[in-house]
Amino acid sequence: MVQKYQSPVRVYKHPFELIMAAYERRFPTCPLIPMFVASDTVSEYKSEDEAIHVIERRCKLDIDAPRLLKKIAGVDYVYFVQKNSLNRRERTLHIEAYNETFSNRVIINEHCSYTVHPDNEDWTCFEQSASLDIKSFFGFESTVEKIAMKQYTSNIKKGKEIIEYYLKQLEEEGITFVPRWAPPVACKSESSTSHPRRPVSPAINIPESATKEGLSSKEILNTSSSPSEPTAGTPDDKLDADYIKRYLGDLTPMQESCLIRLRQWLQETHKGKIPKDEHILRFLRARDFNIDKAREILCQSLTWRKQHQVDYILDTWNPPQVLQDYYAGGWHHHDKDGRPLYVLRLGQMDTKGLVRALGEEALLRYVLSINEEGLRRCEENTKVFGRPISSWTCLVDLEGLNMRHLWRPGVKALLRIIEVVEANYPETLGRLLILRAPRVFPVLWTLVSPFIDDNTRKKFLIYAGNDYQGPGGLLDYIDKEIIPDFLGGECMCEVPEGGLVPKSLYRTAEELENEDIKLWTETIYQSASVFKGAPHEVLIQIVDASSVITWDFDVCKGDIVFNIFHSKRAPQPPKKDSLGAHSITSPGGNNVQLIDKVWQLGRDYSMVESPLICKEGESVQGSHVTRWPGFYILQWKFHSMPACATTNLPRVDDVLASLQVSSHKCKVMYYTEVIGSEDFRGSMTSLESSHSGFSQLSAATTSSSQSHSSSMISR
Repeated sequence: MVQKYQSPVRVYKHPFELIMAAYERRFPTCPLIPMFVASDTVSEYKSEDEAIHVIERRCKLDIDAPRLLKKIAGVDYVYFVQKNSLNRRERTLHIEAYNETFSNRVIINEHCSYTVHPDNEDWTCFEQSASLDIKSFFGFESTVEKIAMKQYTSNIKKGKEIIEYYLKQLEEEGITFVPRWAPPVACKSESSTSHPRRPVSPAINIPESATKEGLSSKEILNTSSSPSEPTAGTPDDKLDADYIKRYLGDLTPMQESCLIRLRQWLQETHKGKIPKDEHILRFLRARDFNIDKAREILCQSLTWRKQHQVDYILDTWNPPQVLQDYYAGGWHHHDKDGRPLYVLRLGQMDTKGLVRALGEEALLRYVLSINEEGLRRCEENTKVFGRPISSWTCLVDLEGLNMRHLWRPGVKALLRIIEVVEANYPETLGRLLILRAPRVFPVLWTLVSPFIDDNTRKKFLIYAGNDYQGPGGLLDYIDKEIIPDFLGGECMCEVPEGGLVPKSLYRTAEELENEDIKLWTETIYQSASVFKGAPHEVLIQIVDASSVITWDFDVCKGDIVFNIFHSKRAPQPPKKDSLGAHSITSPGGNNVQLIDKVWQLGRDYSMVESPLICKEGESVQGSHVTRWPGFYILQWKFHSMPACATTNLPRVDDVLASLQVSSHKCKVMYYTEVIGSEDFRGSMTSLESSHSGFSQLSAATTSSSQSHSSSMISR
């Protein structure tokens, strides 16, 4: 397995030239890096105007590895080759390094760059990436991998310290300024007449042939055909190390790398807005920074949020009055760590009455709105307290809990709520304080605890009776001034007191079922399952030849091929496939096949668009202007294709692989609409002007033309 690392952008608030002066002092040896024993210059090239300096060194490292392993390998030292390409004109330094020792068994590549900060030319940015691929190592592959990663991460931490150490050394010597490179006087007048000002561009990689043939720097510059690209990250596209510490907290180098790589993967996949960094970080923490596992649950959550328009729940959904009067929970100041505090008087709440009056889905939606409000309050408290706050504290008072609370439909609703919250709001609960737990609590805990994640369970603190008033109790976590009055404090708590829901508000099973369907079918999307040999097909009848068929679909699982066909005759009534499995969320998906097996392409029906291969996790929007009346069939068909081996991260087809019950099963979530030609204003515009709700988290995409000029598919 290939291990990868990507650093955030680290900013030195010093000019590039001064940073370079400090950097050069690391050679030939550096006392701050004990493993860096020595370095020898292998080759060196300087341009005539001294703007470009390329130097290649052979570095000798004393790796901290067990003596037995060194003896088996037959080496005491490990050698690396490092090539530095300095471009003083453009103010960039690019560093490439690879291992020379055991290069046929272990492949290590590293790339670093120092560039000018895009917003302040007196600051310098540093970025670093690396990869480790152990092919074989005498049966000690796992051990070598651990040693290599340990050594590398420890050196990453020292990197900034070393530069700052040499900067301080320069300052003690009276060197606080190094002038920028300037062309020789003879060249200066020439450049000022023909080239008033050159734009900043990346350092140019000097080919070895150029150095051997003795080409001048001007000739080398003229042979370069690569376009200019941004030389350093900005807050919009890259993460700054100081930003991570301020808003996300202290992360290890490898945790930073996981966040950056997953964020980059989302940018490449969703091509638009991506989840906020703290949201991505929660999913990584929930899976112990395993990128593959975090991607799985994050992709599922993004699809779920889009399907049920959870992003808009605070703005578009008003809780029923019954909830406002009898749901005994609400937000109440914050704890000592600055986390928002939510108080729930579960013992005073009539869970049976709420379920009978509202149904399970209304309760679930209300809990989701509470979680969305919690995310918003975390962001606010992060700004107020000046430190990262990504979770909240929940105080649950169980006084009054009895067997009535163990009513089976009520417990079922509670378990469903826990399941949905665990899947979509991981690592949002910082601490759970359970107070005044009665004797019946162990029964409830036995029912509920299996559905709670192990990491979440560790955050539970349970107090029986009045134990919360003693040492290690409530005062350790909440300031005395904000302890609610019903717990013996002096702060008035505005949380509803709960109480029994009047039976006059109860509703029949039929009414509740219809209400539940209404709540969760407000989404315009439908779910479908696609199997190998069993595509899902949708029939659209067109009367007006100039109509426009629009679509918007997400590939939730597997890879599919999207096709559009036309037929003059209607297909037979659809056959529902008995294998149609459930979708990610209720209601369940289905599988409908319309094209009869005896139909022949070109005789009974025709293809009107080129097939479009869609990868797992992609969102696709598009349209087709119909040329003939008749019957159009939209088809989602199973597709299998090897993952691309050239990308840094696996494609979306690897995201949910471990969850697949069958390797021959896909899922799509789709919406289609027919629009009159006079109302059509392009596929994206037409979709936005109807009722297509695009998630704030998963986002819109860019456009690319596909097949006929009358059709456009956006991804």
